Amino acid sequence: MRYLYSSMMRWWTAWALAASLALLGAAHAFERFGGLQPCNLCLKQREVLWAAVAVAGAATAWHLISRGSRGTSRLCAFLLAIIFVAAAVTAGFHAGGEQGWWALPAACAAGDPTAIDYSNLAGLLDGSVEAAPIVSCGDIPWSFAGLSMAAWNFVISIALAILSLLAAKRPKDARRPRK
Repeated sequence: MRYLYSSMMRWWTAWALAASLALLGAAHAFERFGGLQPCNLCLKQREVLWAAVAVAGAATAWHLISRGSRGTSRLCAFLLAIIFVAAAVTAGFHAGGEQGWWALPAACAAGDPTAIDYSNLAGLLDGSVEAAPIVSCGDIPWSFAGLSMAAWNFVISIALAILSLLAAKRPKDARRPRK
């Protein structure tokens, strides 16, 4: 068990990359196959996860190129912790708004009125293209075990932030031995 933990901490950036891609893949699968259209806050949560993908991908590539030299992946693990905290804050704000604990911004109530897809404007005017449904951030279109998708994103992001902090402050036995 100790070997598994130390290996996971040593390769945390690769694990964080896989977790971020899995979260994004699930979100896109719910949209594509489940028919759940994302609201504005859902899209903001995806942007934060794309930032985690960029940092974790670059850090994993650097870890492979530098053969695990000290400091590089630990610094990136700390940066990933900050990104996952930002993801948790965004998801927590969204989940709290869904529960009615606080008011959501006006752009969340009926979609962003400034976001017009001009490529389909002619089709919208002549009736050949249907308008995309307006999704409110306060609605809960899907839930599991009493938690909405935003609440699950909050829980997972907190767990990833904690693991990132553990990877940034990993024990000496998790570091690659020097030759």
